[in-house]
Amino acid sequence: MMADEEQELRALLERLKQEHRDLDVAIAALQGMPGNDQLQLARFKKRKLLLKDRIGYVEDQICPDIIA
Repeated sequence: MMADEEQELRALLERLKQEHRDLDVAIAALQGMPGNDQLQLARFKKRKLLLKDRIGYVEDQICPDIIA
């Protein structure tokens, strides 16, 4: 992998992690509201799971597990 490719992946990884953290805050805020929107809450949680999978994929691209 080229250095600039790795740099791009690391930047993408940081953006994904930031969005994941932002969703944590949004989910906590929404759960704390009386009469919260369950549909919106489910959408946030689903997006958070998708981000978690994508983060794992990008991390594997940066540092693959090589079994020798």
